[in-house]
Amino acid sequence: MAARDESINWRNLIAACAAVCVFAFSLGEIFPLLSLRMEADGVSPRMIGFNTAMAPIGILVAGLFIPRLSHAFGAKSVALFMAFATGGIFLLYPVLDWLPAWFALRFTQGMTVATLFALSEAWVLSNATGKWRGLVVGAYATCISATFGVGAAVVGWVGIEGYLPFVIGAVVLCLAALPMSLLTAEANEADYEHVSMLAFLPKAPMLLGAIFVHAIFDGGMLGFLSVYGVQSGLSVEAGAVLITALSFGNVFFQIPIGWIADKVGKVPMMIACFVLAIIGLILLPFSINSWWVWPLMLYLGASGFGIYTIGLAQLGDRFQGADLIAGTSAFSTAWGLGALAGSVVCGLAMNRFGPNGFPNALLAIFVAYLIVRIVTEMRRRAAGARTATP
Repeated sequence: MAARDESINWRNLIAACAAVCVFAFSLGEIFPLLSLRMEADGVSPRMIGFNTAMAPIGILVAGLFIPRLSHAFGAKSVALFMAFATGGIFLLYPVLDWLPAWFALRFTQGMTVATLFALSEAWVLSNATGKWRGLVVGAYATCISATFGVGAAVVGWVGIEGYLPFVIGAVVLCLAALPMSLLTAEANEADYEHVSMLAFLPKAPMLLGAIFVHAIFDGGMLGFLSVYGVQSGLSVEAGAVLITALSFGNVFFQIPIGWIADKVGKVPMMIACFVLAIIGLILLPFSINSWWVWPLMLYLGASGFGIYTIGLAQLGDRFQGADLIAGTSAFSTAWGLGALAGSVVCGLAMNRFGPNGFPNALLAIFVAYLIVRIVTEMRRRAAGARTATP
């Protein structure tokens, strides 16, 4: 293991971070941008939720062809093509300014960014070994959250009208392809075997459940936080910047969260993140119209996105080789399913119960998972105590 630590290919890590930046920026900008455009056009929250769900559906479908494309054309070539394709899709949104067309575009964009995400995560986990794991995973999570925030901030800076926000997104996506060209042949020729979620599920059900719930939070926040802010009385610009503030909580706190998890244990830290997120969701309706919402966004970003950071570190701790690749595939599937569920559930909750249906739906899901997690842990310890008794 020490030899592997010393032979980390930092060029590949830079390429991986560039790929995930493309993934995160495109989602960070397009979620609030399209949601706010549709809300301004009078589209119902339920229909916004269905439209938002097309991206995670595309992510799920992408799992069927990502390994084949990587084997046939090489990971670097596929990643570069998907980066430019995502930029092209950005330019098509204002040209095809028609709701049915946006369903097709969001589905296609889900497939392109999922490819970038799957390849980048495989590159990162193959290098995140031994003493470097916390540093690499923390830097990876920081790249995700920082570019999420920048993508959302573009909407707050330039607004939602016209072509400009889409053009900015396309340009940034194409520029991000430059560092991805650094990828070496070693990673380009790696075997990205596709293993279904069902094959990995029995090995880490609660870990995958945590990623699923995190993705519900992720999809719900990206799709509806801006709309929730506007419907609660904020301006369109302030509503868009809510996602930036949420992402900054991830930027500044994921490395400290990972460091604390190394000290106190990843399972206790995972449960702590759930408890903290629950408290934040309870406070959100009371703070949305005050300045308290901004530190609360940092707090929610740290706790909500910390679940994924700790989960990824747990995956690296517990599995290696084929199981690690299986876990990466299962993580992607769990994220796609969770983001899909979050988009639909939050949209339906807002449509049925008004703006506060959004945080209350997420709150109910977090509480349900925490109860299941605590009961499962208690049963596991009880079973261990019975086994140890002579």
